[in-house]
Amino acid sequence: MTDRYAVIGNPIAHSRSPIIHRTFAEQTGQDLSYEALLGPLDSFTPFVTQFFADGGRGLNVTLPFKEQAYALSEVLSKRARQAGAVNTLMRGKDDRIYGDNTDGIGIVRDMTQNHGWTLEGKRVLIIGAGGAVRGVIGPLLAAGIASLHIVNRTPEKAETLADLFKGDGDVAAARYEDIPAGSVDILINGSSASLSGELPPVPAGILAECACAYDMAYGKGELPFMAWARAQGAAQVSDGLGMLVEQAAESFYIWRHVRPETAPVLAMMRELVAKG
Repeated sequence: MTDRYAVIGNPIAHSRSPIIHRTFAEQTGQDLSYEALLGPLDSFTPFVTQFFADGGRGLNVTLPFKEQAYALSEVLSKRARQAGAVNTLMRGKDDRIYGDNTDGIGIVRDMTQNHGWTLEGKRVLIIGAGGAVRGVIGPLLAAGIASLHIVNRTPEKAETLADLFKGDGDVAAARYEDIPAGSVDILINGSSASLSGELPPVPAGILAECACAYDMAYGKGELPFMAWARAQGAAQVSDGLGMLVEQAAESFYIWRHVRPETAPVLAMMRELVAKG
């Protein structure tokens, strides 16, 4: 019997997850279906409970339901607890619902495996203090970075987020105006600025020699943040499309215990995004 999986969100029509997971299934010979489900804003929990009661095996969860998926989960992974959100749900053999978060390992694998960046010992500055940023901090620290500073338009949010992770590494909030010149080895944009075509108020001159810049968003062309970083002398820049593929691959592995090859899927997705 074909195993049923899906991604749930609202809105959901834009999701690239079905084509990614269907391609993973074809590549690995897994008998599964994967669809996009429009989740009801006022009854997420009963909707998901029914999905699993009807035999569903696993769900990816996207906006605005990641916190509700966290609350629904009966067993949480360490990275889900760190993120305070769940993007991967699975019904276990004991019929309990397991919650995980694969966003952080997605960005780490994209940086290190797809781009060849070294994270160990690097000074990282991340822009933004929302759920997307919280989801990647734990895995970045686990990868051995030397320090992590968080900047945000609302400094208090950066301070609150930094406090959550201070026990896991050298993490602190910072203000844009206080970032020393040449002090950043890896700059990550986790704000929503790129989605609206804007540029975060990052001061010039902060990038160290051979620094890398990463935008967690992606789009048809080069994002404003990427263009800015290139002009500032960044040795390498990247958008977040690889993160999307890598976090999906981790979800697939959690469900099926088979790790798909991501390089051909990322190449395919790059072509699709370029076509709009």
